[in-house]
Amino acid sequence: MVEVEETEELASPLLADVPSSSSRKSHRSFKRTGTVWTAIAHIITGVIGSGVLSLAWSMAQLGWIAGPLGILVFGVISIISSLLLCDCYRYPNPEVGHIRNRSYSQAVRSYLGKKSMYVCEIFVQESYYGYGIAYTITSAISMRAIQRSNCFHNKGHDAPCEFGDNLYILLFGVIQIPFSQIPNFHEMEWLSIFAAIMSFAYTFIGTALGLAKVIGDRRIRGDITGVSTTNVAEKVWLTSQAVGDIAFAYTYNIILLEIEDTLKDPPPQNRTMKKASTAAVLLITFFFLCCGCFGYAAFGNQAPGNILTGFGFYEPYWLIDFANVCIVLHLVGGYQVYSQPLFAAAERWIAKKLPNSEVINKNYTLKLPVLPELRLNVLRLCFRTAYVASTTALAMLFPYFNQVLGVLGAFNFWPLAIYFPVEMYLVQNNVRAWTRLWVVLQTFRVLCLVCTIFAFIGSLEGLINSKLT
Repeated sequence: MVEVEETEELASPLLADVPSSSSRKSHRSFKRTGTVWTAIAHIITGVIGSGVLSLAWSMAQLGWIAGPLGILVFGVISIISSLLLCDCYRYPNPEVGHIRNRSYSQAVRSYLGKKSMYVCEIFVQESYYGYGIAYTITSAISMRAIQRSNCFHNKGHDAPCEFGDNLYILLFGVIQIPFSQIPNFHEMEWLSIFAAIMSFAYTFIGTALGLAKVIGDRRIRGDITGVSTTNVAEKVWLTSQAVGDIAFAYTYNIILLEIEDTLKDPPPQNRTMKKASTAAVLLITFFFLCCGCFGYAAFGNQAPGNILTGFGFYEPYWLIDFANVCIVLHLVGGYQVYSQPLFAAAERWIAKKLPNSEVINKNYTLKLPVLPELRLNVLRLCFRTAYVASTTALAMLFPYFNQVLGVLGAFNFWPLAIYFPVEMYLVQNNVRAWTRLWVVLQTFRVLCLVCTIFAFIGSLEGLINSKLT
């Protein structure tokens, strides 16, 4: 039986628009029930993803000194950036401001103006879309790894167990179509909590397997300077790509304000979000160090690009299979964490352009035996299905794990994690030019820009070479 009901206004406003008084009023219909723990779950789901699996490879390129130091530095930068952004949820006062900035771009508009918002929007939407592609690639690699693991177990480690990715990319896309019908970010807490549990599971397994191999071999592999190459240029490219991979592993700023919008008050959302961000990043950094260091110690300069699918580990094969199942289940949720804000933005824009269309403004409630009630919308069904299809197609075109992560991480890191948060902080606190604090923040911003340019050039070079070869 199908019932028709009027569509309520979307939970997240169009990223390019500051909500009107009527839209703010409609948002109150969403009861904010989030806590520190649900915020931590959202952050972990967004951060511990495909990036963590490449950290052993990144360590191999950087070595025992620069590798752990790089992870720690990006962890500190992530905490600083998130603390600055937490105060941007309300405007003009971080705790009692009457305007809620429910998205990154909306906060940029409130504090920096419409022109800055348009520039920010390019990076934000590209980043959402890029994460969808990266997570599709990673999930397909993990599904293929399960098939290879069983092949190696049955036929021996030297068997020609080579399989393609395209079938698994398509399968992940099919799985994402029904999950993409979740109406909004407010209704996916359960998915984030489940995905966070899965991320802890496979990260712990990867770390434990690396530690077990080190203990079994009674040897810590790796060099102070990392992988040796035949020429300096190649070393520079690999180092820059490793930096880009680490940057990608930490990036979650673009969804921070959407997460903060789910939190209940009192206490003020910015206080709760600061606690959640700091706790989550510290925990994530610990896991990143464990996974990267133990993976590098186990395989040294031969560390695979993806620690659980590169087959440094073959046995116990059932544990490898279980870890890769956890990766796929986590990335189902991770894909949605980064896609829901984009869905909300696009659908609200379309709804504003066509306010009287029944196709857009009506929900269809589908009641099936045993299963929970389903709310369907023609716009949501068509647009989100097309979106999933496009990320699936591009994942099939560029199935290069480390290179894609490096390019995405380097391209988005400086503008979204450094430039806009610092600029909004300066405006919010009326920091005058050439004061001590202003000089410190500008120096911080310039150093991070140099690091970003270095990582982007090398990662792009690696992606182009992979495509050509």
